[in-house]
Amino acid sequence: MKVVIIEDEKPSARRLKRMLSQLQIDADIMLHSVEESINWFSVNAHPDLIFLDIQLSDGLSFEIFETITIHSAVIFTTAYDEYALQAFKLNSIDYLLKPIDEEDLATAIKKFKMRLPIQQSLEIDFNRIRSLLVNPYDRNYKKRFSVKIGSRIKLISTDDIECFYSENKGTYLYTSEGRSYLLDVSLEQLEPDLEPHSFFRISRKFFVNIDAIKDMINYTNSRLQIKLKTYNEQEVIVARERVKDFKNWLG
Repeated sequence: MKVVIIEDEKPSARRLKRMLSQLQIDADIMLHSVEESINWFSVNAHPDLIFLDIQLSDGLSFEIFETITIHSAVIFTTAYDEYALQAFKLNSIDYLLKPIDEEDLATAIKKFKMRLPIQQSLEIDFNRIRSLLVNPYDRNYKKRFSVKIGSRIKLISTDDIECFYSENKGTYLYTSEGRSYLLDVSLEQLEPDLEPHSFFRISRKFFVNIDAIKDMINYTNSRLQIKLKTYNEQEVIVARERVKDFKNWLG
């Protein structure tokens, strides 16, 4: 049986691999991002079973399946709430709530083996799951951020933020006044606080504000280059695997 683990947290991936080994299951392939997964599935035979984390370092794992047709069975590994998990149960072999329990893992593998003869007919509605996971109308998103300037604390409205970006292991917000401020969170931690109609993660390094976009230019390898109103410290590039969603987001 060929098994692939898709998980951006490498310690969690290694732990799952060890747990599977105790069940006499080898999971030699571990993928850690959307981009890496797309590249791997493009040139390799697809596995019998995928252990799939939802939120990867460069986007939602559903983007893999939107790019490549995959008929492998899927067991979700997730920390999402019960409402979303009910949707998973309708369309996948099983879900495992992190941190993964050994008995739950063994039960999920048993369910997979019982369904193995009909595995090829399994179809997972990732769009339906995405719609249940991402419900922007039921959340209160941040309207302002506080930043430290020496001994002072400054409040910055999200309306005045052109982008968030990462650089040299730091996370920054950039304002329409042309100033960058260091934050004490990662882009991954930041994402749940940003209103999705206003901010979009175009790559591992950038979230952009739709109101700050001045121009868009076709770029190499089917990517897009974004010109913001004042930010020009780095090239702002929409990752190839994000272009389709970005265009949909623009409406």
